[in-house]
Amino acid sequence: MTDFIRITKGDNPYQREVQGKANEPITVAALLDRSRALLGVRDLDYSLPAIYDRLEHNAPRVAIIGGSPDHPAHIMDVETTARAAIRIWQNGGVPFAFSTPVLCDGTAQSNTGMCYSLESRNAMTTMIVNQMEAQSYHGAFVIQGCDKQPLAAVAALAALDVTRQARGDAPVFATFAPAHVLKGGTIPDSLRNEIEAVAQKAESLNHQDIADDLRDALAYVLQCSSNTQFQGVFIRAVAAGVISHAEHKEFEKQLAVHTCDGKGGICAFNGTGNSSRHLVSAFGLVHPALELLTEPPNQAQINQAVDALFGYCNKPEYSVAEMVKANVENAIRIHATTGGSTNLMMHMVSALIHAGVDFSIWDYEQIRLAAPIPDLFNYSLTQGRTIFELAQQCCAGQIRGMETVMYELTRNNVPMELNAPTATGTTWQARLADTSNLSADGVKENPIILSKPRRQFSGVDVLRSNFFESAVVKISGMPDAQLDEFDTKLAVVLYFENEDDANQSLLNAGYLNSIKAHNALTHADLLRVYEHNAHQKADARIQAFSREELFDHLLHEHIIKFAVVISGQGPEAYGMPEMFTPIQHINANRHLKKLAMVLTDGRYSGVSYGAAIGHITPEAKRGGQILYLQTGDLLQANLRARRITLVDRTAVHNGSVVEYTGDLASERKDLGAERLRRIHARLQAVVPTNRMRDVTDAARGVIPNAVAECAQQPFVAFSQRVLAQAGD
Repeated sequence: MTDFIRITKGDNPYQREVQGKANEPITVAALLDRSRALLGVRDLDYSLPAIYDRLEHNAPRVAIIGGSPDHPAHIMDVETTARAAIRIWQNGGVPFAFSTPVLCDGTAQSNTGMCYSLESRNAMTTMIVNQMEAQSYHGAFVIQGCDKQPLAAVAALAALDVTRQARGDAPVFATFAPAHVLKGGTIPDSLRNEIEAVAQKAESLNHQDIADDLRDALAYVLQCSSNTQFQGVFIRAVAAGVISHAEHKEFEKQLAVHTCDGKGGICAFNGTGNSSRHLVSAFGLVHPALELLTEPPNQAQINQAVDALFGYCNKPEYSVAEMVKANVENAIRIHATTGGSTNLMMHMVSALIHAGVDFSIWDYEQIRLAAPIPDLFNYSLTQGRTIFELAQQCCAGQIRGMETVMYELTRNNVPMELNAPTATGTTWQARLADTSNLSADGVKENPIILSKPRRQFSGVDVLRSNFFESAVVKISGMPDAQLDEFDTKLAVVLYFENEDDANQSLLNAGYLNSIKAHNALTHADLLRVYEHNAHQKADARIQAFSREELFDHLLHEHIIKFAVVISGQGPEAYGMPEMFTPIQHINANRHLKKLAMVLTDGRYSGVSYGAAIGHITPEAKRGGQILYLQTGDLLQANLRARRITLVDRTAVHNGSVVEYTGDLASERKDLGAERLRRIHARLQAVVPTNRMRDVTDAARGVIPNAVAECAQQPFVAFSQRVLAQAGD
């Protein structure tokens, strides 16, 4: 019998499971048959008796975990699975393959499917654990897509690792292979000229805002998200008589068919997909050969990752849970400096809790604020600095992806845990010992990773308030001048009970006029907003304005600010969908864009000109105070102080800006009860099997309470644990 590597610890059910040894060899042989045929491999020696022997003697059983081919990131999974299967067999292992459904957030935007998006993360985690346990797989080669799939897989394998090691079984090992980066689309010159002609027509009809917004949209790399931006402007153009509905739909069609590359991959913008790429790499789980590619991985690249995997498959310190715990500080700091998606706030917390650590966004905040994390990521969708260009720079050997980010963070005096393990079978320290092409200065033209910071702060902040416990915001996404436009200013609440109501109103060109006429806004309110935000007393001319004239003046001078509150979107209320679409509608409205920030108990993807504040806890359905706000309330956004305040309107009328200290739930009890009734009624649109119940709140990752209850290990920084172990 040919010798091969064995898993040395724990139980091997295949020594007693005769049915498994009868049926599983045919699945392995079929996988290798398909792989040989697809790739044209000739010299691969396997047979049913050979597969049986490996199962009997506990050769590493490695599951290749893919996604669904109806998701663009997983179009090339078949080829990657084949390459991985062959190399796993060549290393003495037993390859298996299974896939999980992967919901595409882009496709699910603006429909009920978005209510299932976050729930799908938990569902994928459950499915992966089920399959790994039922089939007794030791480890995994994960084909990493985007949206919720990457961190769902990390959480699943970490939780499985914790349970298996607790019962004395072998540690769970894994390596992740992110899908390549999809090049952004190109708007054909003929189509660009047609859209410019529409802009010129809008100008001739005195709709300068439509013309300007169309030109803004033309400046972006073409991708599914920018199509939403175009859509909002086209809808307004139809309403204004600039184009017909048929012309709108033809423009939509032409933009759509020129958006995506046929080989699929992860979109070029730095959204959840690429933020997950950076984060999983920062957790140490991605081999650098597979980290940032512009084409599907070739055999040599996959071989490097699989060979390394078999080098550490028996080492407990390289198990998934241990790698996640050891690298959490690296992950948080890399996520911050690269301007990662706010969606990842929950997914990072989820991964740590699944790894057995009692963790929340407050622990995240402790790590992020422990040392200044500069902004070292010069990403831009309008200036040709997308993740596709970053991948090109890595593939050309100019820089080394997250290794370069790690290196530049250390050079900027950010504490990084260089002794943490990684998917090369070595530590970050060992990886950075080779300094060739390591510096960000290796890119001379259009650098995205920087050696000298753009600014001295980055990342996502945790906010506190007198009407919520926690929320998150990416203040670092706002340039200083833009931040100054909102920081400490009073903002008028524009309240929506759900996203559908928000989308309908925000697309209405006359929406601001309806707010002007809203009886909740008094002349006294507007005067105090003027004096506070403009930092000057209202003179006789201003005081003489009617309420409508004063509103128009504040609007024209950009003195008034709005807080667009979208409630009823939390996990229990509606699955916590992204607020991408209403934010895009705000961004596509030149008047509202410069005046509005967004607050929601839902999630959000992308940013608005004003702050985008999400993940508010407690959510409205759980009786959070966001349930009781209403149009006309006044908030103060102390963004640099990381606080949002509901202010006392009576005190504002008397010239003081102080926090509201009353009890909204009591004062607006009937209003809250009616809204809760409508939230419950709206939830009936979500299939009962997929409603998010018995989960933690956003500050604790929106994960099953059962998982959170089992996470008993207190969070301790990696450096402190190393010192403690040395002392022992």
